[in-house]
Amino acid sequence: MTSQDFKTLLAKRVPIAALDYCVALWEQYPFYFKITRKRVSKLGDYCYDRRDKSHTITVNHDLNPYQFLITYVHEVAHRAVHRRRQKPHGIYWQIKFQDLIFPLLEPEVFPEDVLEALTRHMRNPKASTAADPTLARILSRYDSEGSNLPTLAEVAVGGEFMFRERAFKKLEKKRTRAVCLDISNRKKYLISDVAEVKPY
Repeated sequence: MTSQDFKTLLAKRVPIAALDYCVALWEQYPFYFKITRKRVSKLGDYCYDRRDKSHTITVNHDLNPYQFLITYVHEVAHRAVHRRRQKPHGIYWQIKFQDLIFPLLEPEVFPEDVLEALTRHMRNPKASTAADPTLARILSRYDSEGSNLPTLAEVAVGGEFMFRERAFKKLEKKRTRAVCLDISNRKKYLISDVAEVKPY
């Protein structure tokens, strides 16, 4: 894929003011890039294949341009620090994520409400934007579907909610997911913090 091909692929996915920067990141840290179907468990991911020493980044197709851009840079930060032995979202990743996102913290790239929340979030970036309920809620305002549903991250431990037409109770918070009890069958499940839920 050429730089122009990559630019064309991203052209309608990220804010236009960020497009050249996104291409420059791909040129600096080469990787295979895939736009995937919607995944409830994650917005994007980074994978290193030891067999052919290749790097792959994926981002969900259904994200609004601001969420897509944040997720893209989040995953590029993983690509940039992949040789360091550390926790996936440890200090090296945090520093690199801050470094890579900083040039984008401009009103030409993000709306004022997103910019303010994202700037706060980046002081101590989390493993997922869903771990920051304020940022997640503000980003959801720009979803094309206009969904105003809360995410599981916004539900208090002990709270009940509907997910995929089933009733659950949130029992315990994990790093990016929560242990939830299916009220009807009494079984426990891990559900992503980014999952949209309905009040029960």
